[in-house]
Amino acid sequence: MTETYLIVGLGNPGREYIATRHNIGFMLIDRLLVRLDGRMRRMQSKALVASVMREGAKVILAKPQTFMNLSGQAIQGLVHFYKIPLQNLIVAHDDLDLPFGTLRIRPGGGAGGQKGVKSTIQHLGTQDFPRLRLGIGRPPGRMDAAAYVLQNFAKGDEQILSETLDRAVAAVETFLDYGLDKAMNEFNRQA
Repeated sequence: MTETYLIVGLGNPGREYIATRHNIGFMLIDRLLVRLDGRMRRMQSKALVASVMREGAKVILAKPQTFMNLSGQAIQGLVHFYKIPLQNLIVAHDDLDLPFGTLRIRPGGGAGGQKGVKSTIQHLGTQDFPRLRLGIGRPPGRMDAAAYVLQNFAKGDEQILSETLDRAVAAVETFLDYGLDKAMNEFNRQA
């Protein structure tokens, strides 16, 4: 039987959010689509979805269209429809608590203030699902975190952003090929 994986990038739908820090999860899915020669062709369970075959495994790539704080609705629907074991799910999202350009892969844990992860925990009924945290850094000065995550990346951030997304693609591929432990060992120690 074919192994099936679900890779979800969190973000907000709409043109005005495309280049925002909060949408780095969507950016990762876009980069994976290029790498895996996939296309977002349909809406399913409140998410834009693409399905690709890779190394004999079925990989579902998804971008929830529910807005960040309701992401769990889409993820729960996809997990149930495709009967995805939670160890075959990765939720990729922005993380204020990690320096910009840093990746952290975790097997589970709390939401850490990330509302999309909080929604996912609520809808799945567990914290025990892998996630790929994409560091965006803290807001400067006294800037409100909500305002900061909805800002576009700065022009000077483009190279670091691109390198981060390339490393995140490699981390997802390592997860698909060798499992979560190998991905964590390889990518959590990199800057």
